Amino acid sequence: MTKKKKKIKSKKEKKGLSGLTNLTTKSLSSAFLKFKKKQELKKIKEIKLKKLQENNLIIKEKKELKILEEKLKKEDLKLRSKENELELKEKELKSKEEQQKIESERLIEKDKELIEISKELRNKEKELKSKEEIQNRKDIDLKVREEEQIQKELKEQKRKDKELKAIKEEEDRKKQLEYIKIKKWEEKFDQEQKEKERLENLKEQRFKQRELEKMRKFEEIENPSTNINFDFKDLDIDKSTKN
Repeated sequence: MTKKKKKIKSKKEKKGLSGLTNLTTKSLSSAFLKFKKKQELKKIKEIKLKKLQENNLIIKEKKELKILEEKLKKEDLKLRSKENELELKEKELKSKEEQQKIESERLIEKDKELIEISKELRNKEKELKSKEEIQNRKDIDLKVREEEQIQKELKEQKRKDKELKAIKEEEDRKKQLEYIKIKKWEEKFDQEQKEKERLENLKEQRFKQRELEKMRKFEEIENPSTNINFDFKDLDIDKSTKN
């Protein structure tokens, strides 16, 4: 019994020491189990004390102790298993922490690269904006020049059209004057021709009249007794031409 008690005590002390040294926030479950184990050991101690006081219950106590020992062994195995699991989990957590650290460093580097890229992009955007503004000013200047050129060409075209219109009007006026002049000349020529024809007719009629007068006088001289009556109506004299 003493050896078992010592074993239990030594185990208790070892577990207590290991619990003090290894107790962390990540091993709360292990601490709880250890606390439970401590309570069980306390119960065993109480049973042993009671067994000393009650001899008639020794056999029962032994059985209970044996059962409790088996239970403690099992719980001890469970604790060790859980401790191993916790250790593995701690290793996994450490590995994950390392990975996270590496990933964090990588992300920091990536952030730095992104910051540099962002700076370069901002600079390029500023440069492009400046170029666009310069190009816009050039486009505006070009547009203004084109508008001025168009206005100049329109003004020049209007001037030419005005000059052509004036020239055409002058030519039309000259043509009209020439036409009037030709018309007047034609009318004058027609009048002169008519007057000339009238004069020719009048001259011819006068000539005929003179000839008839000569014939009449000659007949009177040849035949004084004969009265020759000339009817001047027989003469083809156009009285209207006398006018």
